[in-house]
Amino acid sequence: MSTAPVRVALIPDHDPHLAEAITSAGGEIVDLADARALVWTGDTAGFPSPLPDHIEWVQLRLAGIESFLNAGLLDDKRIWTNASGFYAENVAEHALALLLAGLRQINVAVTRHWDKQAIDTAVRSLHGSTVAIIGAGGIARSLIPRLRACGADVLAVNHSGRPVEGARDTYPSSRLDEVWSRCDHVVLAAPSTDETRHLINETTLAKLPSHAWIVNVARGPLVDEDALHTALTTGVIAGAALDVTDPEPPAVDHPLWDLPNVIITPHVANPSSGLTRTLAPWVAENLRRFAAGGADMLARVDPNASY
Repeated sequence: MSTAPVRVALIPDHDPHLAEAITSAGGEIVDLADARALVWTGDTAGFPSPLPDHIEWVQLRLAGIESFLNAGLLDDKRIWTNASGFYAENVAEHALALLLAGLRQINVAVTRHWDKQAIDTAVRSLHGSTVAIIGAGGIARSLIPRLRACGADVLAVNHSGRPVEGARDTYPSSRLDEVWSRCDHVVLAAPSTDETRHLINETTLAKLPSHAWIVNVARGPLVDEDALHTALTTGVIAGAALDVTDPEPPAVDHPLWDLPNVIITPHVANPSSGLTRTLAPWVAENLRRFAAGGADMLARVDPNASY
């Protein structure tokens, strides 16, 4: 077996964290024309298309691949990996912060001057509640111990129904309809696919308890925002905390901005300040696996499954 280093193109940005990860894992950074693998640090803009046939593996910096799919950039000629699950700790921390901020009415308190009477009656505790996590992958595995530390139970929903550690119960996505009435709050962490589009809609919102908060740290299209606005203004649910919207950013006159029971953060659950630093060790591990034959690559993308 050859011991020659794997030749990797690192573009469009020669990020120092990723460069160090590549060389530490035995790779050699070269031009695209001479590479076997591509670590792509951008979005779809400027992505080399068509890719040279000699590129056997592409590592994307992003977890969401919808834009690459929509642009027709993914193919089945090579291995594709994304960042799914690599940023789980950051996103789980943000999801918990959003849920606590809503339940404890922190979002309202920061805009008022000691309006104790208005806020006090609306404050709820996470302790003793049940939180459903829809899309129980890496984010859920990081979020579950955080929720349990706050005294909450967890219902996990994944595609297979295979038990998720720390969850009280795990449901397959085919039984999702049973979950809505059994939880107090919902965290969305599922990929954006045709099946998950408008997962939160008028019908599912009506099945939640009136004190429910919905947290979306997944993708904006999972939520029908018109139905959400109606539910929030008519008391169907208590509140929503969104780090992602559809589209992004929402229009300046979008009605969700004006609701006191809505928190919107600008897609910062995984801050760009630490993006490549977090991704670097995973890129190094994937490079080692690629050099060993490409088996069991982390976060391998199935272009036909949209994730």
